[in-house]
Formats: sequence, structure tokens, C-alpha cells
Amino acid sequence: MAGKKNKEPSEVTDEPVKKPKTKNTKKSKSKSSSAKKDLDLSSEIELLSKQLTEAQDESLRNQAEMQNIIRRSERDVQNAHKYSLDKFVAELLPVVDNLERALGSIDQNKSELKLLAEGVELTLKSFQDVLERQKIISVNPEGEIFNPDLHQAMSILEKPSVAPNTIIDVFQKGYTLNGRLVRPAMVVVAKGEAQ
Repeated sequence: MAGKKNKEPSEVTDEPVKKPKTKNTKKSKSKSSSAKKDLDLSSEIELLSKQLTEAQDESLRNQAEMQNIIRRSERDVQNAHKYSLDKFVAELLPVVDNLERALGSIDQNKSELKLLAEGVELTLKSFQDVLERQKIISVNPEGEIFNPDLHQAMSILEKPSVAPNTIIDVFQKGYTLNGRLVRPAMVVVAKGEAQ
């Protein structure tokens, strides 16, 4: 320890005292950290705005889907009300057909059967009135052009006096319920002249 001198605190030395550069490093660190924070904040803002836009788009799509579901269900309810009689009508139509056949088969020239014919005719008329009130319309296309949406061709006959595809006879009337076909009319169609 001979080579080392102990310095007294009161001694002044000529050596310059090095002070750490705390202010400059703090400023540069604070500038870089502030720039980093700004960058982080701007990227976070960008991310949040993107998420907000996606959430708004999803919300709009969900609202549109809900409106579509509401419209679809309203239409289904309307159709259910409108066509609820569909199967019931199909079951009742043979009764109307039988009443028409019965009326056609009664010989009205005989006085004892005339009252029976009147009774069947009144029953048939009241039945048809009920059907019309329920918007069940008969399709009796004799003399019209064949329409495959409303008619079912049972046979085709050559008849030069009639235009081709004209209905010349109806085996069984068809019926529609609110404009929708319940049963097609069974018809005989005229064929055009052989060429």
C-alpha cells in the first residue's frame, strides 16, 4: 500500500470529474420511447378502427339477415293461411264431381225424378258457392288452347275442323285455390292436320 495514496475528502485534485450523461441519454431514450409509444398507439388505433369497421359490417349483415328471416316467416305464414285448405279441397273435389255426374245421369223428363234432380242441383250449387267464397275456382277449359300448367291431356284426337292444341272435351274439371293449381283439368286435345 505504499504506492497508493489515500485521498482525503478535503483534498482537491486536478483531475476532471466525469459526470455521467444522464440528461442527454434520458432525452434520447424519452424521444425514442415516445416515438415508439406513438407508433404503438397509431398501430393500436389502426387495429381498433379496423376491428370497429368489421364489427359494423357484421352488425349490418346480421340486421339484413334478421330482416330476411322476418320477411320469409311472414311470407310462410301468409302462404300457410292462403293454402291451408289445399289438401282439404283436394279431398272435397270428388264430391263435387259425383254431384255433377249424378245430376247428368238423372232423367229429368220423368216427373218422379224431377224433384230429385232439383235437390241435387241445389246441393251442387250451394257447394260451388262455398268453393267460390273460399277462392276455389273451377277450370273448365273446353274450346280453349291447351295449357300444360292447368290441363292434363288424356288423349289427342285428329279433328281438322278445330285448330291444333285446342281442347275439344273435358273429362274432369280442374280447380285452383288462390291462383295455385289444386287439380289439373283432364282434357281431350285436338291434333293438327297430318302433313
